[in-house]
Amino acid sequence: MQFLTDFTPELVVASPGRINLIGEHTDYNLGYVLPAAIARKITFNFQRNNSDDRCHIYSKQYKTGFSIDLKSVRRSAMEWENYLLGVIHEITKKTDRLRGFNCTIESDLPAGSGLSSSAALECGLAFGLNDLFGLGLSKISMVKLSQRAEHNFVGTQCGIMDQFASVMGADGHAMLLDCRSLDHTHIPMELAPYKMVMLNTKVSHNLASSAYNIRKSECEEGVSILKAKYPEVQSLRDVNTPMLLECRDRMNTTVFNRCSFIISENNRVLAMVDALRKKDLNNIGALLYEAHEGTRTLYEVSCPESDFLVDFAKKHPEVLGARQTGGGFGGCVLHLVHEKSVTRFVESATHAYKKKFNIPLEAFEVRPSRGTTITYTK
Repeated sequence: MQFLTDFTPELVVASPGRINLIGEHTDYNLGYVLPAAIARKITFNFQRNNSDDRCHIYSKQYKTGFSIDLKSVRRSAMEWENYLLGVIHEITKKTDRLRGFNCTIESDLPAGSGLSSSAALECGLAFGLNDLFGLGLSKISMVKLSQRAEHNFVGTQCGIMDQFASVMGADGHAMLLDCRSLDHTHIPMELAPYKMVMLNTKVSHNLASSAYNIRKSECEEGVSILKAKYPEVQSLRDVNTPMLLECRDRMNTTVFNRCSFIISENNRVLAMVDALRKKDLNNIGALLYEAHEGTRTLYEVSCPESDFLVDFAKKHPEVLGARQTGGGFGGCVLHLVHEKSVTRFVESATHAYKKKFNIPLEAFEVRPSRGTTITYTK
């Protein structure tokens, strides 16, 4: 099938990936997270094609595309297509104003790296279609429908953090997000003289979707046990460590460990906010290492490759802290590295990683950036 890939766009949208400084797997437990949108992004070019219902989407990265009829939006066998199909499906449930369009997508976000290219796909498409057709959707509506798209078309029962960060990010800031109330506060990220350096393990986290849903189920099992003793408990957000210990003998070890991690991780998010406000760099680094240890031993979503990079960082005093980011089982490891040592550390880590796993590392710096934005309109 031939796709129109070189049209003059009516609208261009930039939708960023995100890092999560700390607060992993707490979002679907209605806890706290501390993400930031980053300058790496997916760019969407949009054009109305004057049809009522024919839509054509082409990925320049994958050099392939697909067409759909708005009257019959169905799941695809191609996973990346479902993030987009799900958004279109959710929009058609809210409004009948959507019409045919052409869209090209170009990304500098490494897929499967834990930088949430999926949320950038969802939110960028929703944002662009909302403006192109005057749908009148608020930012929070686009965040929520993008989350539902991932639930219903992809099958990942994700929390709301990724979509929220992608849309609501602010330049130079992380975002303290309460995933229960959706209250959020932008927190300045002043880390100088340290830089945020991502080392991409190049290990695809294709286990993440199924394992993610299993972890969610294990947390829900813990909540049901806790609720029997503490009726006020609605999620692990409502639980502290003494309450958990009171119910320990009613849980298997796995469920106890999952709950223990989430409770501790929520506390770490709030401690990180305090450390950022005080510019307590040493505590910031210590919290990153502590968080990774929890993902390794209690939540069990790390992998040998990311564990290796975190352990390698601990041997280098120019690294303040490190941890795996994203859903788990690969992706990127965040390092806070002194600005004078970035090149030397990356070269050293790349050599050691290649020797251990025979995989070339991909390294890049990230900085907090603004959320999904219209960069051009005709």
